[in-house]
This record gives sequence, structure tokens and C-alpha cells, in this order.
Amino acid sequence: MLDTAKLTGGHAIPTPDDGSPPVLEVRGLWAGYDHTPALQEINFQVAQGDIVGVIGPNGSGKSTLLKAILGLMPPWRGEVLLLGHAAASQQRRIGYMPQMERVDWDFPVTVDDVALMGRYARRGLLRRTTREDREAASAALDRVGMLPLRHRLIGELSGGQRRRALLARALANNPVLLLLDEPMAGLDATAQHQLLDIIADLQASGTTIVLCTHDLSCVSSCCVKALCLNRRQVAFGPPDAVLNETVLNETFGTHLLLVHGDGNAYAYGHHTHPDADHPHQTAASDGTEPSPRRK
Repeated sequence: MLDTAKLTGGHAIPTPDDGSPPVLEVRGLWAGYDHTPALQEINFQVAQGDIVGVIGPNGSGKSTLLKAILGLMPPWRGEVLLLGHAAASQQRRIGYMPQMERVDWDFPVTVDDVALMGRYARRGLLRRTTREDREAASAALDRVGMLPLRHRLIGELSGGQRRRALLARALANNPVLLLLDEPMAGLDATAQHQLLDIIADLQASGTTIVLCTHDLSCVSSCCVKALCLNRRQVAFGPPDAVLNETVLNETFGTHLLLVHGDGNAYAYGHHTHPDADHPHQTAASDGTEPSPRRK
């Protein structure tokens, strides 16, 4: 692993000045499937209001990391802490937005129904919604600009609108930590900018965010820290320090192509690593559209 201390000014990653624990802390995390490790010795901290971008090729362990934070995958070794407590016991305080392809868009529910689903962790599946639940769902929809479409069926929405509806679901429970899995994938430029504006507003209000992405421009432009994974932790630090040729080559190997033009660097992903959830299969090339990495 590259010397993380060098990527953070030669010092260990600091804890908050007031002595309170970081929002998220991952210590010596090992996790995997069957007897195959998907993550090995992962260590990082996320302070309140930080946005951390997690990058790596397919099969690098990004999805496994989110599962470990959500408490869906017990660590083989190490621990995941939310505000100093085991993250598995704090699931109600974590909001999660999944990848688009993992959602059944033909299910006959409205945008309002989707936002209310974010309250299930608090009240349970079989309890009736309360006025507090409905107000929280409405506030979350308003926050992402989807309140005027609250009565529309989710299947009738555009890709960007669906993504914002899922984000409202993640926000409805007022989470301490927000996890976003490939939030920009498949969106056109307008929808990407709308979502980035919402993420910036969330950060300004103190929301802590961890997002997994193939989009280097998103990491370089809106993230406070970048975590580079390839089953092990290659580097963790500010994007300006982490997103360089040495780190990216070690993270992606021969699976990253940067093409320069129009003053920007465009990142094309070509990934043939085994999928983290199915380590014995070979993943197809990433079809993500190229996006400019801002200078």
C-alpha cells in the first residue's frame, strides 16, 4: 500500500479537535465471500460534513465496503464504527441509495411511497405511517426538488428524477451518514449537475457522505477525500494528492485510460476484475460514459 501519511501531509489522519469520534471509522477491515477476501486491511476515518469518494475497478471491493458499513456483511477482522459505536447496531442512522439497476422500476408505487420507505427502519414494515413520517418524507422530497412530482408513479420518471426519488428515500430518516452507490452512472450531463448541486447543499448543511463511483471528475470536484481500492487500500487522502498517475495506475492497473482534450482529462473505465459479490465470475467492461475531470 502507498504511504497514506504522505498523502495527508505526512501526518496520521486526525480525529476531531473536540475529542468526539469521527462519524465513520473503519479499522483493519477484512471482509469477503466464502473463503475469498474482497477487502483486506482497510483503514480510514470520515469527519462530519466530509464527502469521501471511493474509486476502483469492478471487483475492487466498493460494494463490499458499503455492505460492511450497513452491517449487511460481518467483518472477518477489524471493525466499522459509526460515531464510536458498531455500525451494525446503528443502521437506523445510515441512509443508503443503491445503484439504479438494483431497483424494480415497474413496481406500482408513487414517488411519495418511495420516500416513505425511508421511514421503515424507524417504524417497522407493519406499522402505519404517522404524521411525522409523512412530514419527513415530504421534507426529503422537497430537499431534492421532487415534491411537485410526489404523486407520479416511479416508473414514469426520467433517470435523473428516479435517482432523486431514491435520494429522498435515503434522506427521509434524517441519517447521520449517507451512502451513495454509483450516483452518477447513466445520467446525462444535466441530471448529473442537478444531483451534484444537491450533494453540495447536503454537505453545506453538515451531511456526511460516502459515495462509490467510477467518475473521477465527481471525486476531484466535489469530494474532500478519495479512497482508492483494489481489494486492499491503495491510498486515502485529498483528491489533489491521491488522483495522480502513480496512485491511479496502482488502483486500476491497465484498466484505466485517460484521454486529454478540450482542456479536460476524460476517464474511460475498462474493467475485467471479478465482481466482488461473485468473485469467481469475470465482469464485463464498464459501460459508463466518459466524463470530464476538472482541472
